[in-house]
Amino acid sequence: MCGHSSGMMGFPLRLLAREVYDRVRAIKGDDAAALITGEQRIEPPNARYFCCTMEAMDRLGGGHAFVAIDEAQIGADPERGHIFTDRLLNARGREETMILGSATLQPIVKALIPGAEMVERPRFSTLTHAGTAKLSRLPPRSAVVAFSVEQVYAMAEALRRFRGGAAVVMGALSPETRNKQVELFQNGEVDYIVATDAIGMGLNLDLNHVAFAALTKFDGQRKRRLIPAEMAQIAGRAGRHQRDGSFGTLTGGGSRSGAPLEFTEEEIFAIEEHKFAPLTKLYWREAEPRFDTVPVLIGDLESRPRHDVLRGAPQAIDLAVLKRLAEEPLAKSVRGSGLVRRFWEACSLPDFRQVGVDPHARFVARLWQDLCEGYLGADFVAARIAELDRTGGDIDTLQGRIAAIRSWAYICQRPDWVLARDEMAARARAVEAKLSDALHARLTERFVNRRTTILMKSLGQDASALPVTLEADDRLTVEEEPIGKLDGFRFVVDPDAGVADRKMLLAAGEKALPGILAQRADWLLADGMSELAIERGSITWQGRRLADIAMPDDFSTPRLSLTRDIALLAEPARSRLESGLTDWLDKKLEPLLPLRKLAEAARNPEAGSQARALLITLIDARGVISREKAGLEHLPKEMRPFLRKLGVNFGALDIFAGALLKPAPRQLLNALGLDKRPLQDAMLPVIAEAKPLPAGYRPAGSQAIRVDLAEKILRAAFDARAKASGKAAKERNVRFRINLALPISIGLQEENARRLLGSAGFKVQRVRTLADGAHGPAVPDSWTWRPRRPGERIAKSRNEERRDRNGGRKDAKNEGRKRSAKQGSKPGDAPRKKPQVDTGPARASGAFDGLADLLGR
Repeated sequence: MCGHSSGMMGFPLRLLAREVYDRVRAIKGDDAAALITGEQRIEPPNARYFCCTMEAMDRLGGGHAFVAIDEAQIGADPERGHIFTDRLLNARGREETMILGSATLQPIVKALIPGAEMVERPRFSTLTHAGTAKLSRLPPRSAVVAFSVEQVYAMAEALRRFRGGAAVVMGALSPETRNKQVELFQNGEVDYIVATDAIGMGLNLDLNHVAFAALTKFDGQRKRRLIPAEMAQIAGRAGRHQRDGSFGTLTGGGSRSGAPLEFTEEEIFAIEEHKFAPLTKLYWREAEPRFDTVPVLIGDLESRPRHDVLRGAPQAIDLAVLKRLAEEPLAKSVRGSGLVRRFWEACSLPDFRQVGVDPHARFVARLWQDLCEGYLGADFVAARIAELDRTGGDIDTLQGRIAAIRSWAYICQRPDWVLARDEMAARARAVEAKLSDALHARLTERFVNRRTTILMKSLGQDASALPVTLEADDRLTVEEEPIGKLDGFRFVVDPDAGVADRKMLLAAGEKALPGILAQRADWLLADGMSELAIERGSITWQGRRLADIAMPDDFSTPRLSLTRDIALLAEPARSRLESGLTDWLDKKLEPLLPLRKLAEAARNPEAGSQARALLITLIDARGVISREKAGLEHLPKEMRPFLRKLGVNFGALDIFAGALLKPAPRQLLNALGLDKRPLQDAMLPVIAEAKPLPAGYRPAGSQAIRVDLAEKILRAAFDARAKASGKAAKERNVRFRINLALPISIGLQEENARRLLGSAGFKVQRVRTLADGAHGPAVPDSWTWRPRRPGERIAKSRNEERRDRNGGRKDAKNEGRKRSAKQGSKPGDAPRKKPQVDTGPARASGAFDGLADLLGR
């Protein structure tokens, strides 16, 4: 065509016309090429080369130098055949006319056009029958052909599970959606395509194999077996130009009777050798009927052809709609050739929605109500287009909207149907493009698992070639598709993956993990050590365990047991990581050096058995133990200086290592799981009473105090007693005063300070309050002290337990007395005794047994 001064070509499909139009534009320029279809018209003023659908093509060829008719054998199609037959008979170029089609058309062309020159173009590649195959065993670059929407969807879903997905091509798709699905296959994003027999025409694909899921189809009237020529039209998509192809069937697609799905020997021979029975007839219908009246129009359209090889076309949908509306009252007003012609043009509106004669006739009737009076209003058309401008819904919903918008695109292309025609046509095309994009996205979302497709191609390669990338957020991706994430050093499969995909994702992850984990280990050793932590006796990173810590009894270098998370690390990387973790742990355990020194001293034979026993007890108690449990009665006094050099403090109530009462060692002991008691992170001086008490604290009434500060308070009390005893050396039970400013400054409440002192054997002696009318400063309370005896400790504990049991009853009595006081005292009432404040020990412990030896310190 481009070798002539002008030309026109007719194509069976809009997408074919568009494909050739784009090629002509590239050769001749945009101004020289035109595209004319039922729904779109691009016609520059100086256009010389026209690419048209067969229905939109000028039936005489438009007077161009060159005219071509593509796929002319469609003249044998019952629905559209008469249009192809008319162009074959009438469309002629001034210089050259080409009729392109199957060799089966050759006898009819010779009969209708005796002087036609026959030129054959043999197929360069061979087509071979490959037998039957399972869907899961189909080779890459295969097409599966089915003949119902349900079967197409089922095949595509199965291929998504087995092979990562498939492109979908059906006649119901818009040309734009069909092209995008084909592009999905051509670009290699998927290796499979599932299609109806629409694949057999207008699609040039890089296919190696075509598998038939069925060999029968419903042709609009009955279900029949495909004829060999139809089978070859579809199978011929495999192998193009000089690349050989194959065809076959799928297992499991047989008939209800149980017969397997197979080609016959005759069909295989015909397809492989390209030998088919010639066509014996083409369908014809009067292309220039008379428009005198509607009955005359119908009569001409139903007239019979005069040539032997032509047959009258079956009743197409346009004629069926015309006859249906001719029976309606609206047909009575259709008079005159102009109005009858316009009425026929309205009835010729294609049934894009595939709804059948009656629903389509009702649509045309509504359309005719406006067309018979002139034009469709722009507001009305715009409203109908806007109703369809919605991209929500499933695949079937979007297909329905696209079919509907194609009807309005066709209506807007008619030259005398719509006001503001160009604007409305542009709107309709824009909505169709938007809906086509949405439908393509739905099809891809439902039938394509891009991740699985990539992995299916990659898993057969060398592990080092697998393109797995570790993202900044710890996701593992293959060509930007997530397959999982690294949780510490553990690979976790993407939770969105289905059951069928999990095994494949695990295999992909395990292939790439050794290299990625080695990189992660090196990064951790170089830059990430600050993120490590010790939790529940293990070294953790990002909440995941890396190694379990086993502390020896002597608190020397711990032993690390690497977890299974690091099992995939290569040996050099694993050794480096283990060494780095050991060095990091040694630095972290420095706050426990005092405990290590105690353990070393406990193994020293020179320490003596009594001192070693105390050290072992103190180590087991993690640095703090009460005097009553320490066994001090067995420790010689001359061993105490040796223990004090190790940091052991002999307090009034507790034996403790002061260095282990700091936050760092307490937190470390808790994190290692060596001290199960509650932890006070900051090791505050005073805290509220808690059960159980945190490690390193002693109860003091409603509060608890750190044991080293409790010792500081008690030491000050003993110093006050010592001073008083020096001034009154002959008195046996000397009284002295204790300044409570120190415990109060530390944070103890006054009453709780008294209870702490009571735990050490101090007893407060309350002074009498001033009598009414007396003046002067209050006399401070005085204190006495004496150590408890073992028998007294037991009795005291029982008395205190009894007092605790009766505390509720005393509180109730006290409440009754308060209420009586508010109501006023009656004459003759006996004077009430002032309730005595409880300043006894903070807990019944008798912990001061054997305390007298401290006085000589």
